[in-house]
Amino acid sequence: ELSIPFPQAKVKELEEEGKTTILVGNQECMGIIAIMDKVRDAAPETIRLLKKKDMCVVMLTGDNDRIAKTIANKLEIDEYHSNLLPEDKVRMIEELNQKYGKVVMVGDGVNDAPALAKATVGIAMGAIGSDVALETADIALMHDDISKLPYLFELSKKTFRIVKQNIFTSIAVKGSFAILAFPGIVTLWMAVAFGDMGLSLLVIVNAMRLAVFK
Repeated sequence: ELSIPFPQAKVKELEEEGKTTILVGNQECMGIIAIMDKVRDAAPETIRLLKKKDMCVVMLTGDNDRIAKTIANKLEIDEYHSNLLPEDKVRMIEELNQKYGKVVMVGDGVNDAPALAKATVGIAMGAIGSDVALETADIALMHDDISKLPYLFELSKKTFRIVKQNIFTSIAVKGSFAILAFPGIVTLWMAVAFGDMGLSLLVIVNAMRLAVFK
């Protein structure tokens, strides 16, 4: 057994390495157990790509400040907040929402559920996420692959563009056929063939572009 009369310095050293410490002993400290979450292999590249898209990456964690600072520096995270309880994360989401306008929250645990619900968009890590987090989130990544986040954001932008294209095209075509119907330029069969069925096919084909988006 290893007796450590004054473990403060060692605890500080371990926490600065990003490790959570557990003191073991009876009446006096007999040892320290250091536990560290493994940073996902895809995390550094994912954060780099998100920042390249002019997104601010913020880490909200219940870990103490030394551990949070070490991980934030290692991953080059823009901003971090430590020692947060579930209600503190909700408060931080509200503050970030006021600061940036829109906030996307990524989480997996029960403690993340309230913040996921408060965010503009909540994304839960499916395979390891708690049931509460999955039910609360707007999106679930079923394979827990955070490298899909940049793709997810690009897909959402592409989807929104196609939705707007389909809406504007439908309004323009329908409006044109309605105007041309008064002087008799457009007949009934033309309105049905082009303004109804033809337009529906055009909208479907345009939306199918999402199936091949990579």
